[in-house]
Parts: sequence; C-alpha cells; structure tokens
Amino acid sequence: MLRTQISLTSEERRLLDVESARTGRSISALIRDAVSQVYGSRREADDDLRAIDAALGAWGERDVDGEGYVERLRPGTRLDEAGAR
Repeated sequence: MLRTQISLTSEERRLLDVESARTGRSISALIRDAVSQVYGSRREADDDLRAIDAALGAWGERDVDGEGYVERLRPGTRLDEAGAR
C-alpha cells in the first residue's frame, strides 16, 4: 500500500470523523472507498450503459404500454371492494 498525505478542510475532516465514529472504520479506509467509488467506477458505468443499450426496445413487441400493463395487473378496484364491505 502506498502512503499519501492529503489536505482537508475542517468540514471534510469533520465529515470523515463522524462517518468513522458511526461505522467504526478508519478514515483511511473511508477515503480509499470514496476514491474507488468515484474513480474506479468507470468500468461499472460502461457495463451499465451496455446493459441499458441491450435492453433498449425490449418492450417494443408488446401490444400495451407500461401504464396499460400495470392497470391489467392492478386495476385499482381493491379500494372500491373494501368500501363495499
């Protein structure tokens, strides 16, 4: 592991102190996680974009739109039926 020195504002340090106390994790671990999430997520973002592209048009062969599909599943009569009891 490489050792790196960084400068933080008082507010940034306070946020890290609070999160460290809440989670029991070291400030170093929190910073490593943040770096991985922000700068290590490009591959994951590319995977997500490929999945979105692959799903594009998946609904196209259906004879109903999303709203109509939900209405078929849940026609909204439960409240009417409950009031009749």
